[in-house]
Amino acid sequence: MPNAQPTPKRRYKRYSPEFKREDLLRASEEGMTVKAVCDELGISTRQFKRWLDELSLLGKEAFPGNGVSRDQEVTGLKRELAQVKKERDFLREAAAGFAKTVHDGPSEVRLH
Repeated sequence: MPNAQPTPKRRYKRYSPEFKREDLLRASEEGMTVKAVCDELGISTRQFKRWLDELSLLGKEAFPGNGVSRDQEVTGLKRELAQVKKERDFLREAAAGFAKTVHDGPSEVRLH
């Protein structure tokens, strides 16, 4: 029997109760559709409908929460943004230094 690799465990993205409630409210705004909200958030309409069903069945008891709170999410995104800015600045400086060495090379062209 060949070495069978176990199927990797699928990791699901978790959303905070506040996130779910805000998105359900957003879809009820005038001019918004479920599809538009789902596309904006990057979730499936099937997932959205599950949240809607849970809210209609359980009311205030819906979404007891294992997701990341909005504050934690924002903090994580701010950290990531700061890291990306550092990397961008480093690359800008490196590119400017490279361009300077290329342009500061021999400026005279002699023809024999």
